[in-house]
Amino acid sequence: MNQASAVFEPVIHSLLETDLYKFTMQQPMLHSMPTNQAEYHFVCRNASAFPLAELAPDVNAQLDHLCTLRFSVDELNYLAGLRYISSDYVDFLRLFQFQRHFISVVIDGEGLQVIAKGPQVHVMGFEIFVLAIINELYFRRLSAEQGGAAKFLDEGRKRLNAKIEMLRQYDTEAVSCQHPFELFDFGVRRRFSGAWQEEVVQTLAREVPQYFKGTSNVYLAKKFQLVPIGTMAHEYLQTFQATGVQLKGFQKAALEMWVQEYRGDLGIALTDVVGMDAFLADFDLYFAKLFDGLRHDSGDPIVWGEKALAHYAKLKVNTKDKRLVFSDGLDIPTALKLYQHFANRVQTGFGIGTNLSNDTGLKPLNIVMKLVSCNGQPTAKLADTPGKTLCDDETFLAYLRQVFHKPA
Repeated sequence: MNQASAVFEPVIHSLLETDLYKFTMQQPMLHSMPTNQAEYHFVCRNASAFPLAELAPDVNAQLDHLCTLRFSVDELNYLAGLRYISSDYVDFLRLFQFQRHFISVVIDGEGLQVIAKGPQVHVMGFEIFVLAIINELYFRRLSAEQGGAAKFLDEGRKRLNAKIEMLRQYDTEAVSCQHPFELFDFGVRRRFSGAWQEEVVQTLAREVPQYFKGTSNVYLAKKFQLVPIGTMAHEYLQTFQATGVQLKGFQKAALEMWVQEYRGDLGIALTDVVGMDAFLADFDLYFAKLFDGLRHDSGDPIVWGEKALAHYAKLKVNTKDKRLVFSDGLDIPTALKLYQHFANRVQTGFGIGTNLSNDTGLKPLNIVMKLVSCNGQPTAKLADTPGKTLCDDETFLAYLRQVFHKPA
């Protein structure tokens, strides 16, 4: 496909069709960092079945459409009904519209560069939409070339039904009576299509409501009266690497601003921007008491969880009211294994993305769109999984490793 499709089918229909944490991060940034300038880059980490560069015309057309969308009154009323969303932020969203000149699509050989650059509160929202757009365009074409989408949706339903049966047969009572098994959909960015994600969420909510407790997709949470799930992502903490605080104190500054913004709501902290050990060094008794729990997104999940529990024990914090949320490349068997390991000691939660929203028999793309600089300064993620480390500036990356005693 060397030109945009003759019949335009929008991928995105609503500005709510994104992860909750894009809203919950944008709000404190609007309140405390409204002048930040930021740059985000799209990256594909694995090999695609055909050159992503061939999608460029269609991606441009989808971005043109995205930049025409506005929040409806009904959508704004829904957001205003979430107690942690402030009225002035809703007023900002009432006026909000993506600006096309802040995002560009560039063909790079056989690859695709998508760069969002401009005021952070105006460009940070592009991330999830770009990933959803590229995924859906990619799988529209790939499925059409291999027998049609219906064939893969049928396979997806078989796999989904097998997961549901696995959940029904799993006796959580035999593992723990302390804490329930709770599962969330985190699949907006890596989904086969918007329609498929909606079917998956609706099916899980109908068939296993005792386990399925929500979705990060705000549009689907609203539509199916589910709990919207999410707090913060890497970009929130990374931003503080470039906003005037000493680098060694950026995590504490980020957590402190979050506490002041939400005052007890949205209390799950992400731990792997510079690795779990460096995070725990900053996560003192003050934060351990104020935050409800931690989210895992890289490294060995059992090692990570044991470190978290040991840290709480060292601080003499009772973990019965704390939660460990796992969200790194999960499937149902892995989630159940982790539940069995931790459920007697702490509340758990499991956010599953690709394995729910894009398990149809085609190889998923491993794509991200990450913050690479803020206010002209580089930012980085030093994840506990080496392949997840992201930074365009080797000098800054080396300095970050030195400050946080993290070997290369």
